[in-house]
Amino acid sequence: MSKTRDTAKAGGLTRRQLLGSSAALLVGASGTARALSYTDTPEWQPFSNIAATPVDDDADWQFFTPDEAATVEAIVERLIPADDLSVSGKDAGCAVFIDRQLAGLYGDYERRYMHGPFQAGTPQQGDQSPLTPQQRYRLGLASLDDHCRNTQDALFKDLGGEQRDAILAQLESGDIALDDIDSVAFFEIVLQNTMEGFFADPMYGGNRDMVAWKMVGFPGARYDYRDYIERHNEDLAFEPVSIQGRGDWSTPA
Repeated sequence: MSKTRDTAKAGGLTRRQLLGSSAALLVGASGTARALSYTDTPEWQPFSNIAATPVDDDADWQFFTPDEAATVEAIVERLIPADDLSVSGKDAGCAVFIDRQLAGLYGDYERRYMHGPFQAGTPQQGDQSPLTPQQRYRLGLASLDDHCRNTQDALFKDLGGEQRDAILAQLESGDIALDDIDSVAFFEIVLQNTMEGFFADPMYGGNRDMVAWKMVGFPGARYDYRDYIERHNEDLAFEPVSIQGRGDWSTPA
């Protein structure tokens, strides 16, 4: 007989009795414990706790120099030209969006593995460049202005719309060889960031007045859609709402 079992019997209490009494104590405790419960509907206000700090799109440039900013604005103005549907990429704040992203974690790839070896990969392997977005923009913008100065005797921002379009098309196709960066890679990152800025939440600097969301009918960061789940093939006429609280929260009829 084990020492534990002998001890239990010596006290006049078997192991089975001990376990049974412990279980009874637990049941009794759970039966008498007072649970906390809410009897009223919790109060909730839109945007009472915003996780990210909204961008001040009226502040000075945080990454670009004034000359670089002017070049980026000239680029995004042609990548997304103004028309009957929306304002241009420049007026929508795409350059501000890119500037704020480059000044943050995205700019130096702080959260990405950036050690070698760096080799030319296949399209399926994705980006293999050792350059961070900050480096790509700094090198690309300088090389672009050098090219325009040598071939057009003017900076990119000073060219006419058709001239800018032609140069951007040549960057996209690789017909222009920039000095310090691959022209296609430079064009692709600017185009990608411009589209992101045009459709992102306005709190990040682009999509001013939610112009892109209004254009495509996107309702934005609304809290609850349960009342509208069964309303199929119907234009609810939602006004878009930003994460930072801008927009109309009124409920459609």
